[in-house]
Amino acid sequence: MIYWVILLTALLPVAILVFYIYHKDKNIPEPKGQLVKAFFFGMLSIPLSLVMSIPFGILGLYPEEPTNVLGSICSAFFGAAIPEECAKLFVLWLLLRQNKYFDEKMDGIVYAVCVSLGFAAVENVMYLFSDVESFISVGISRAVFAVPGHFCFGILMGYYYSLAKFYPKSHGKNLFLILLTPIIAHGLYDSILFVTGVTPVISGLLVIVFIFFCHKMWKYCSQRIEELLIRDVIC
Repeated sequence: MIYWVILLTALLPVAILVFYIYHKDKNIPEPKGQLVKAFFFGMLSIPLSLVMSIPFGILGLYPEEPTNVLGSICSAFFGAAIPEECAKLFVLWLLLRQNKYFDEKMDGIVYAVCVSLGFAAVENVMYLFSDVESFISVGISRAVFAVPGHFCFGILMGYYYSLAKFYPKSHGKNLFLILLTPIIAHGLYDSILFVTGVTPVISGLLVIVFIFFCHKMWKYCSQRIEELLIRDVIC
């Protein structure tokens, strides 16, 4: 019975955000089957990201267990943000390259979010089952921060993916930002957390910085959703 409770704790915040983004797409909602496919692709991006991180580890670009600020930042970017967002973008590209349903600007966000939440679902399950004794506290903290974090990374990727598709005059710049913005957001998110773990003297201050960062990221991403919804209506 406990394992079903852990599974529910891991997947409930993911389900809530999938439901949220689906109902935000009010004009022409995407077929549910396509969103399930996007979610499944996101789940598959987990092993792909692990494979992508191997060369960075071999080259010594990040330590397995960071013990200082620089090592923490390197781990955040080379051990997590870069391989994970690259893997998500690759499966998103596979999903959308010949997708006839990708016909609105908001669709880019919807599909990218579903991919990102598919990744978050597997990651959440792995984290909670690896710490069964503390799964409630871990589940709550990840529901409040980690899952919404992946949600926001997906919004950033999908936002620029749509701009690159629907605005050819600025295609090159937006193509670059498709990957750059989620990597920066993800890398900063993890950097603050990792640095907190190796600098106990200022950990309290960093927690405040982290909460502020998450709040600003959520607000910015919410504005991007509303922007594309408006663009779909007026164009």
